[in-house]
Amino acid sequence: MRKASTGRKRFFRPWSLAARLTVWYAVSAFTLVLTATGFLYWALVTNLDREDDQFLADKVHVLRAVLRDRPADAAALRQEVEVAPAARQYVAIQVRILDEGGRLIAETPGMGETVPAEVFPDPTAVALEPGTGTEFRSVTGKSFRVLAARAGSGREGQADYILQVALDRTHEDDLLAGYRRNLWLVLGAALVVCAVGGYWIALRGIRPVEEITRTAQRIRSTTLHERIEAAGLPAELLALADTFNEMLDRLEDSFGRLSRFSADIAHELRTPINNLRGEAEVALSKPRSTEEYGAVLGSCLEECVRLSLMIDSLLFLARAENPETHIKREPLDVALELAKVREFYEAIACERGVAIHLSSADGVTADLDRTLFQRAVGNLIENALAHTPKGGIVKLAAGQQDGSLRVEVSDSGCGIAQADIPHIFDRFYRADRARSSSKGGVGLGLAIVKSIAELHGGTIRVTSEVGKGTTVVLRFPRQSLPHASVAVQT
Repeated sequence: MRKASTGRKRFFRPWSLAARLTVWYAVSAFTLVLTATGFLYWALVTNLDREDDQFLADKVHVLRAVLRDRPADAAALRQEVEVAPAARQYVAIQVRILDEGGRLIAETPGMGETVPAEVFPDPTAVALEPGTGTEFRSVTGKSFRVLAARAGSGREGQADYILQVALDRTHEDDLLAGYRRNLWLVLGAALVVCAVGGYWIALRGIRPVEEITRTAQRIRSTTLHERIEAAGLPAELLALADTFNEMLDRLEDSFGRLSRFSADIAHELRTPINNLRGEAEVALSKPRSTEEYGAVLGSCLEECVRLSLMIDSLLFLARAENPETHIKREPLDVALELAKVREFYEAIACERGVAIHLSSADGVTADLDRTLFQRAVGNLIENALAHTPKGGIVKLAAGQQDGSLRVEVSDSGCGIAQADIPHIFDRFYRADRARSSSKGGVGLGLAIVKSIAELHGGTIRVTSEVGKGTTVVLRFPRQSLPHASVAVQT
């Protein structure tokens, strides 16, 4: 079944956009031409019928006038019935006059063979005024327009006459036949022109699409700088081009970050691994005492711990970036949680001669993941302690602002240069003075803090001045909609 379906799909290939546009343009234009020519032909035929009816009606009026005004003038009547029709070269009209009983009084010679009396309505049913003529085709193939009307005799007590007139339309039929032949030629030429013109218009119409396609085909991981030229594009494709260019911007930025991330990982892992290898090689270069081997193992253990922390941090960031990752929220007393974090880092701060001050309003609560919240605040305190000299102060504060939780960690340390602030949340990024690997960090602490804030739907902002200190502000929504959560391993 799958093979048959695949075969059908290959056999019935979808039409290209150019072919579809060509068909639509050609059909639309040809339909318009066909409608216009059909209307013109209908108008011509209708106009000819109306003129023929008018001509026959005029003939009836002339005959009425002769019968009414000169009923005894046989010569005048013969002139109108026999001589006048024969004198016309292109308008052949035939006349028949009957009495009310249907007996023949006068007739154009030959009319009985071409247009017999049976073609006309019954004499008793003929109206006084001439109406609309009807079509009749004789046995010889000639076409006639026939009409009947009643005429008064002009004599008191004498019955009316029945006038039957027929107009030979052979000349008009030839004219219409020639017109139809010309119409078919015009329609044939119009069909070709519409198809060719439609194809040309379609090619011009999809040219921007082809340009977009060619640009997309050139895109590789090494050519992400390519962009679609939006100038001159129609409005419908301008939005597509802008969206495509924005996607390329994001891809270029992501690839750039990935390249830098890979290079940073290689650089960060190389140092501890080289240290481990160097210490092992030195230890094995000659016999050593138990104390010396212990010192080497202790140093190797420190490097292993550093590697383990780096790997754990990277795994946390990878899980945090997964769109399907959720966190386990619970109502937290923010002041109590901050007091616990302060107590945990109090001993380290005393060793470095730095004071930690906490100021938080009582009763401030928020729906947060306890472990992640403590880790975020802890990373900020560690970063502040690492860059605050002896005698400095690290301030920890929390409060409500615009319906959200605001947590602020500030220090009186060396500060961060303005050029470095936009990059301090990048992985493995270290400012020249503020984030040095010599102080034991791996350059992932602030990246983790940002990921935790974003997992909670919050934000992080940093302000700093070189030589005066740094302030980091975390903002978290105080409440969140209930949903099924998946814990992020820490």
